[in-house]
Amino acid sequence: MDIAHLPRRSFLRGAAGLAVAGAAGLVLPSTASAAGTEPRIYSCAEWGARPPADALTTLDHPANRILIHHMASANTTDYSLAQAFQIARDVQHDHIDNNHWSDSGQHFSVSRGGYRLEGRHGSLDAVRGRTTMIQGAHCPGQNTNAIGIENEGLYRSVEPPEAQFASLVVFCAYICRQYGIPVEEIKGHRDYYNTECPGDKLYAKLPQLRSEVAKALKSM
Repeated sequence: MDIAHLPRRSFLRGAAGLAVAGAAGLVLPSTASAAGTEPRIYSCAEWGARPPADALTTLDHPANRILIHHMASANTTDYSLAQAFQIARDVQHDHIDNNHWSDSGQHFSVSRGGYRLEGRHGSLDAVRGRTTMIQGAHCPGQNTNAIGIENEGLYRSVEPPEAQFASLVVFCAYICRQYGIPVEEIKGHRDYYNTECPGDKLYAKLPQLRSEVAKALKSM
């Protein structure tokens, strides 16, 4: 069961993995725009998610907002796919075992290496279908209308890596296109809840994020 008033997350440990330079499979905004196709998003099955603890709710309407979060996890320099998969598993374990939610609270996540992952089961199929969304557990009052995207890392005093931010632009553009979400509705978690999330540095980059997503959408 998802309990809206519980803390969204506890501090997550950084996970070890195989270090690689850059993020293979990262689709930059220009490439995504030219192709007009779905960027690479790793499904729950691909990163080894546990089954949800309880049945999830599919809502019979599209999302109308995107909320940007940070995981408040270690700012690892391991940018590998293995690390992206591990942090997704860490988040899910934390949300199910400690927060007692049905599944990962967020719909999607972006690793520090720029890998894009499904977070809550069914979210990827819902975005592809464009007419429904999976109820989330990432922000009280927004779980039935906003897509939550977690960004690996802690962004109180440092900015996210370039690969991660570029990947987030691509991801947001895709979700906005699928659901018809205006770029003005790309918001931060703190806009709707008393929290530091997504950190001062990432929050300060939201105007840039909206601007770059708008540019990407124009060429799609």
